[in-house]
Amino acid sequence: MTYETVIGLEIHTELSTKTKAFCACEYKFGGEVNTQCCPGCAGMPGALPVLNKRVVDYAMKMGLACGCKINKTSAFDRKNYFYPDLPGGYQVTQNFTPICEGGGVEFFHAGEKRTARLTRIHIEEDTAKLLHGDAFDGTLIDFNRAGVPLIEIVTEPDFRSGEEVKDFLESLRTLLLTLDICNCKMQEGAIRCDINVSVRPAGQAEYGTRVEMKNVNTFSGAILAIEYEASRQIEIINGGGQIFQETRRWDEQREESVLMRSKENAADYRYFPEANLVQLVVSDDWIAEISAEMPELPIPKLERYKSLGVPAAESHMLIEQVSKARFFEAAVAAGANPKNAAVWTMGHITARLNKVGMAISDAPVTPADLAAVLEMIAAKKISIDSGKLVIDEVFDTRARLAGNGHRGQESEAAHSLEAGRAETADSAEVADSIETVGEIVERLSLAQVSDEGEIKKLVAEILAANEKSVEDYKNGKKNAFAFLVGQCMKASKGKANPQVVNELIREALG
Repeated sequence: MTYETVIGLEIHTELSTKTKAFCACEYKFGGEVNTQCCPGCAGMPGALPVLNKRVVDYAMKMGLACGCKINKTSAFDRKNYFYPDLPGGYQVTQNFTPICEGGGVEFFHAGEKRTARLTRIHIEEDTAKLLHGDAFDGTLIDFNRAGVPLIEIVTEPDFRSGEEVKDFLESLRTLLLTLDICNCKMQEGAIRCDINVSVRPAGQAEYGTRVEMKNVNTFSGAILAIEYEASRQIEIINGGGQIFQETRRWDEQREESVLMRSKENAADYRYFPEANLVQLVVSDDWIAEISAEMPELPIPKLERYKSLGVPAAESHMLIEQVSKARFFEAAVAAGANPKNAAVWTMGHITARLNKVGMAISDAPVTPADLAAVLEMIAAKKISIDSGKLVIDEVFDTRARLAGNGHRGQESEAAHSLEAGRAETADSAEVADSIETVGEIVERLSLAQVSDEGEIKKLVAEILAANEKSVEDYKNGKKNAFAFLVGQCMKASKGKANPQVVNELIREALG
């Protein structure tokens, strides 16, 4: 029998607010254990919550981006269960009236644009973190993460394969980064995905019994988890067994799911209203304020890039890498051709960044530098290869200068007057030492030679020195032409205009 896999997602997204959802504690990943908590987020009796307005802003931002209905009134509830990472015995969430309902997320799968429907987006708090290790017995609890604001994005069961889920999650990540509401660092738990999987005979309308897999933390892991769980269920059904509703944990090391517990229903959590938080009322003015802050969304941006002539591959890469898209946009604003700016941003500049492990926001090359290089190439003042050399030189020289400036900053941290003076001198020296693209071209003698008379003399010398290649070309060996062009470019040290060289050699060979 042929089976169809049915998949729905619950994505827990950590919001990039300065403080937690219901208290004033700051949170930064990797902080010393239990140094970012207070009686409130540690679940102490008598501590009262106060809602962080920025959490609501971010939740509405996501809702507007997904075309959700923003509920004018919503409320918070207690989700009651007993587990060591939840010391109060309940989690503050939104069960009965979430802030956002409906809507969908657009994404591309197999070259086709699709929309995954959303059931809801609601606000909730994160739990503490359980620590296990060989250095101590038992389990310890770190409350730093307790109370960190989350939005839970719940989809309809619209997916049919792990690859489709991966494509959706990548588009969702791009949307979150574009909105600047989550850093999306999966290795830090900023996005955690619970996956509901069931199987049914192909053509059957009724869904099978679903199994939930908890905390899948990588996109590749999502594919493996779905494929494993679907195969496990099909094997049980084909063996005459029955699928039971349960919660399983995905083990990335073993690449298999492990039973955690039988799946609870909503009634098992005994939801009831959180009496310590007032009803959340969202005004039209508040929604309008958030709407005014909305950036251009990924899919419209993709369509705009394509209309500018940016190749499809570069368009997709740019919308998926928001910081590089900003660099590209700034280069175009500085006068660069959009197609060339995209190709160079995702090509040579990205290669240089990867080589040194640097983010584009820290790159010594500016969008204006790229625009200047592309303008000189278009005007045939330098060749493409020379343009790459210029970019490399900008990277190398400015990185060295930035290193000098960094030493000055370290001196300032010592609160020394002399160090402060030294830093000022260093900064002035750095500013005076930064070369423009034009100055680098001049210093390295990279200016392209386009003078036909000069190149014609060079071509005559090369043809005279390579009579056999000339004869080979005339006898039909077309590769000989490329050899002669290469010899001309080598003799000119790459400065001769390749187009002029080609034309003059072809003319000389008849």
